[in-house]
Amino acid sequence: MWNSSSMVQFLLLALADRRELQLLHFWLFLAISLAALLANGLILSAVACDHHLHTPMGFFLLNLSLTDLGCICTTVPKAMHNSLWDTTTISYTGCAAQLFFFFFVSAEFSLLTIMCYDRYVAICKPLHYGTLLGSRACAHMAAAAWATGFLYSLLHTANTFSLPLCQGNVLGQFFCEIPHILKLSCSHSGYLREIGLLMVSSCLVFGCFVFIVFSYVQIFRAVLRIPSQQGRHKAFSTCLPHLAVLSLFVSSVLLSHLKPPSISSPSLDLALSVLYSVVPPALNPLIYSLRNQELKDALRKTMTGCFSGAIMCQVSDV
Repeated sequence: MWNSSSMVQFLLLALADRRELQLLHFWLFLAISLAALLANGLILSAVACDHHLHTPMGFFLLNLSLTDLGCICTTVPKAMHNSLWDTTTISYTGCAAQLFFFFFVSAEFSLLTIMCYDRYVAICKPLHYGTLLGSRACAHMAAAAWATGFLYSLLHTANTFSLPLCQGNVLGQFFCEIPHILKLSCSHSGYLREIGLLMVSSCLVFGCFVFIVFSYVQIFRAVLRIPSQQGRHKAFSTCLPHLAVLSLFVSSVLLSHLKPPSISSPSLDLALSVLYSVVPPALNPLIYSLRNQELKDALRKTMTGCFSGAIMCQVSDV
């Protein structure tokens, strides 16, 4: 029997067996991570520097970009390292750190719920928007989202890694994830305790999901009552980026964790894991920038300023 004091490392799921495919995965992950870092970095700079984006939605979008950066930096670097060096190992402390920093995913879902509330107030209660979503209220909601994710990961990481492990050290995932670590446990009481925590977390997530569905039902009803077609289109277009990001995130997580066992396979599980842990951080900035004219203008100014600064530096050097 192993426990937290004797376990040295875990073995992660290999992305591929052939060396050519391993290198292909490395370059693919490198391209996705660089795209996510560049896109989210530009959004952070644009929101911070452009006063037109100093709005509640801009503030929440800034926080969403931070969670996207955290998500991409939690799982991808180790996967790239293992693919490049043809290994599948991760240290015990590295696995615990990876599991803990996965709180960015929890914080992202909380932020998406808050951003849904922002759209609800903007469309259904526009006269109260400044009151309900003042700077203090936005700061409190963002802090609550981050604190919820932090507490979630702290509790689950502490409880999961306090369990004695007696089923080997092989994880059926390319990163450390609670369900796969629980399969290695031989403590019945600890296993039930963690399952209880997961059930409580699932209930909270379900509550957020119900709130999102209810909010969008009210939003659609309010939009359909707008007399002009142009007004309906403008109101609905402000919700489209959030709805697209939310749908991508929720659908990929549900497919990964709630798919029927009959269709489960290692390749499908791996693809779905990549879909919900790696792809959204890279696509979220693109989705928001395509539908938000103010954000597109701010990004254009930011990129123009960066290029102009680089050209001026080169000229001065010459």
